Amino acid sequence: MASVTVNGIRLHYQQHGAGEPLLLLHGLGSSSQDWELQYPAFAAQYRVIAPDLRGHGRTDKPPGPYSIELFASDALALLDALDVPRAHVVGISMGGMVAFQMAVEAPHRLASLIIVNSAPSLIPRSLGDRLRIAQRFLLFRLFGVRGIGRFLAGKLFPKPEHAELRQVFVQRWSQNDPRAYEASMRALFRWSVEDRLAEIRCPTLVVAADQDYSPVAHKEAYAAKMANARVAVVEDSRHATPVEKPEVFNALVLQFLGAHPLAAS
Repeated sequence: MASVTVNGIRLHYQQHGAGEPLLLLHGLGSSSQDWELQYPAFAAQYRVIAPDLRGHGRTDKPPGPYSIELFASDALALLDALDVPRAHVVGISMGGMVAFQMAVEAPHRLASLIIVNSAPSLIPRSLGDRLRIAQRFLLFRLFGVRGIGRFLAGKLFPKPEHAELRQVFVQRWSQNDPRAYEASMRALFRWSVEDRLAEIRCPTLVVAADQDYSPVAHKEAYAAKMANARVAVVEDSRHATPVEKPEVFNALVLQFLGAHPLAAS
């Protein structure tokens, strides 16, 4: 695993393959390790770059506060350090938020955008929203990162045949630094670029699991506000689609990227 110094931290990343640059941004509490089911498929055609975001994996974990804007700045600085002027960008969950931020702050750097089970804002708008946020913080306070890992594993991988995925998820989640995890979690709430969606002009694919935390209709609504976006629904899938349904996910991404080469964008 390689590393570079950006924005005052040592940022670790994986790099595989050659071709048009493809940046993969993981979710909260995850790392570049969780793209392992994508690397063989994507690296056959693309130069895949997958960082451990600030506070995650092997990257430095300075004290907070963190922000989506800061994560995006780190990602853009990584592309600068690797001499990558433009890239295709894929982001899941929190990584999707970072990708949205990159798309509005540096649109010239994105050849295309793939958002996976994410949204352009995370502002609590109802009592239910507030309760779900409070539940996550309460679980963290009471049971720590391992307890949250066990709770989430059951939600993300509920089927009997998911037993190994649940075990791996809990083991990896337990490696999170508690302070960095909390700082990252706090970065999500009240962030929004929803009023800037019309600014995003690059080809965009929104991958929506049919059993994700938020409904497909929500993804369709925000995609409709973008100039060049479409939604692809993955059936019988939950939030961690790239891990749960890797073959379906990989095929969707490769088909989309093949239709939108960097040179044509």
